[in-house]
Amino acid sequence: MRFPFHEHRFRSLVHHAATALFFLIPTFLHAQNSAGTPRVVIPSGTRIVYPTTSAAARATTAPAQSTLYPWKLNITSTAFWIGEQPAQNNPVPNHVSSWDLNWQANYGGYDDPDPMKRIASHSTGEFRPKHFVPKLNPFYIALPYNDKQQGGYRPEAEKVIPWFHRVKKNDGSSTLKGRWLQIYSNNRSCYAQWEDVGPFVVDDWPYVFGDKRPVNTSNRGAAIDISPAVRDYLSIADSSQVHWRFVEESQVPFGPWKKYGPQAKPMTQRPDLDAQQRYFEYLKKARDEQFRRKSKTQLENGE
Repeated sequence: MRFPFHEHRFRSLVHHAATALFFLIPTFLHAQNSAGTPRVVIPSGTRIVYPTTSAAARATTAPAQSTLYPWKLNITSTAFWIGEQPAQNNPVPNHVSSWDLNWQANYGGYDDPDPMKRIASHSTGEFRPKHFVPKLNPFYIALPYNDKQQGGYRPEAEKVIPWFHRVKKNDGSSTLKGRWLQIYSNNRSCYAQWEDVGPFVVDDWPYVFGDKRPVNTSNRGAAIDISPAVRDYLSIADSSQVHWRFVEESQVPFGPWKKYGPQAKPMTQRPDLDAQQRYFEYLKKARDEQFRRKSKTQLENGE
């Protein structure tokens, strides 16, 4: 018997199957070696692993798509959120960021960290506040370095920022805003964008871009701020240890970190749609075969 083909239902099923695939991928690709260092495979073509050499040398050594940045290991994270009010561990209100004077308005509202007021679902890929759909990526972080200062860029910026010479700077904007990171903890890996500066320090480039440990000692030595979405995706508590590294945009897989904001695209505009459809067909065949075998066994056993 042939069944009518409903394209919108098929696309919906493809979307859910593909979402499941992408959330299962970290289980297979993200592991730890015997030394505790994350071992993560990124399909980025020919890879070049950079030692902690000068950023200027790294920037001219290889194209962006083949860059593999070093991990920052065992870094204390702390949660922060858009719209956060000043407190002992956050003396600056977060309705603005170091690079966006209308951060909360551009985001679409208050990014309430209360778990009861958030959606956090690995099955659907929704990690956001309940009361509004964010207009920017809810997966964001802050690191303790700002390439900007009054009058222009910090004097060391062009020497220590690996991509400084690859970024257009005609408008004098930050070369750091929006850069992607991979964050690993609790046997999970997620991706987020650099959108603010902190915690506590604004010039710790030897840690952010070099091989030094963070200079901050406050709040258990916190050296990366993570958004509620990152916290919820990794299922970690405040002051948890994480590993992180920079990644190029071309190395960021599809996931909940690409569902909202300028980087979000309808399924019909995604180059991986055919792959998702093929995977859906595979899942359907596997399910049907499993059902067939189960039915055959039940008949043979007289069930």
